[in-house]
Amino acid sequence: MSKRILVWFRNDLRLHDNEMLVEAIAKSDEILPVFCFDPRQFELTCYQTIKTGAIRTRFLLETVQDLRHSFQQFGGDILILKGKPEELLPDLVNKYEISEVYHHREVASEETEVSMGVEDALWKLKVNLKHFIGHTLYNKEDLPFPVKDIPDVFAQFKKKTERDAIVKPCILTPQSINFVQLAEWGELPLLTDLVLNESLADLPISSEFKGGESEALKHLHHFLDDGEELALSNTTLKKNVIVSKLSAWLGLGCLSPREVYWKMREAEANFGLKPYFNQIVLGLLWRDYYRFMFKKYRNTFFKSEGFSTQTSNSDLADSDLLQAWKNGNTGQPLVDSIMHDLNASGYISNSCRQLAATYLIYELQINWIMGAAYFEEKLIDYAPASNWGNWANIAGVGNDTRLTNSFDFEKQLKIFDPKGTYLQALRA
Repeated sequence: MSKRILVWFRNDLRLHDNEMLVEAIAKSDEILPVFCFDPRQFELTCYQTIKTGAIRTRFLLETVQDLRHSFQQFGGDILILKGKPEELLPDLVNKYEISEVYHHREVASEETEVSMGVEDALWKLKVNLKHFIGHTLYNKEDLPFPVKDIPDVFAQFKKKTERDAIVKPCILTPQSINFVQLAEWGELPLLTDLVLNESLADLPISSEFKGGESEALKHLHHFLDDGEELALSNTTLKKNVIVSKLSAWLGLGCLSPREVYWKMREAEANFGLKPYFNQIVLGLLWRDYYRFMFKKYRNTFFKSEGFSTQTSNSDLADSDLLQAWKNGNTGQPLVDSIMHDLNASGYISNSCRQLAATYLIYELQINWIMGAAYFEEKLIDYAPASNWGNWANIAGVGNDTRLTNSFDFEKQLKIFDPKGTYLQALRA
């Protein structure tokens, strides 16, 4: 009897540099790719937000559709289902005589609980759920320290990792795939099927960002071309002016961090511009850092008091001030402009995120949890570790003590717009 492996896709929606997929192909006669639209991901939260907002949902749908098209080029498809994975996957295992299930391990609590539910259900069927780690630049086994001893201070993590760890080469993209043959592969849901708690009337028809591995690789190629143009024109780069927007595709795994790293190193060798590319690699290191911190500390980042020894008394209720911040109606022109951009596109730069967060926490005196939850709803590049880790540090309750109380709105404003030119343009 042929060996069949079910490949459960989550936030790893690509063919390139995907060890889980390549190993499944190598260890089986046929694979069954599956993606589940879990209804829990589109529900209302206890923070007066939606778990996944309309812009994020559209980006996800585009990404899954692109992955489907990629598999169709190999003569197969991906089974698309709507429901809870812990209920759907065991049924598929029985129906298609699956020998093993592969998936990428997550680090945040809700995603981990779903994995545990699947694992428990499969254990009863005597089928193994094999875990892979494919979301980081550095594999945890290649770090110069065990997870429990990872330095809490980012600067120390960066120094030791860059000095003593290696970034592995990318896994080669599959050249052929044998699929389990299905009569029906499932329809891709409509946006209206998933977005039940939000009006779509104001959703922009088009966006700068389109989901999918194809778009991710295209964007990376164009970004590197821009780097070559900068090199040829001898442009002098100023600190913090480079916004790659690659995180939009990193969040859902349309783009591998290692693919970005090695392409950057190749471009750096060809074009120069070391400071230009170092900014991007630094961003990848921050993503790794927060993900490993979540692995180390679990749910601490989701608590209002975070790593602080004091219990938080901040209110988690809705308020007019919170709504004004969300809608970009605070009266602070720069913050309002940032929030309008976020609401319209699902993306703002890291410096914009820090400024908006600092204003909410220190000027409006609103609990940081409410802001983090709103960013979770809106950001197309949302990743639990990066989002909640960043917010906790800005609020002064993160695990890196060097960042505690280092955020001040007026200081951030001067860094972001030192000559007031951005504000002048807004008022013009």
